[in-house]
Amino acid sequence: MISEKLQTAINEQITAEMWSSNLYLSMSFYLKREGFDGFAHWLLLQSQEELQHAYDLADYVIKRGGTASVDKIDVVPQGWGSALEVFEHVYKHECHVSELIENLVKIASEEKDMPSQDFLWGYVREQVEEEATAQSIVEKLKRCGDAAGILYMDDKLGSRK
Repeated sequence: MISEKLQTAINEQITAEMWSSNLYLSMSFYLKREGFDGFAHWLLLQSQEELQHAYDLADYVIKRGGTASVDKIDVVPQGWGSALEVFEHVYKHECHVSELIENLVKIASEEKDMPSQDFLWGYVREQVEEEATAQSIVEKLKRCGDAAGILYMDDKLGSRK
């Protein structure tokens, strides 16, 4: 059985993951409108991944005998600037999500809930990868320098499956 404290924290994370999904969807729409189909595609898949995180967290809470819930999802920004600025925001957001997930692990530890610690460490490992990927994209965009380089990056990110 999951503790009330951990259930509440995971439910807050479910809402945060859904907000992240909407954030990346907004970014995808923006970049699509700007003519960057590849960047838009990458962000659309990232949006779907964040939504899957919410589903996985909800499923976990239910399997542990708890009640999964979704709170109000706040509005996300709509305008972003350059592709580089978009991905700088992606990186910053992924760092924030890492902090949230690390806090969940801390709560699971305080609650002496070993199964939840194990489950949540999987998310910590995934966050390390998501941060590294976002940081890599930012660094590559900074090195592009010209429109040809940015269009090349757009094409490369469009191949994400």
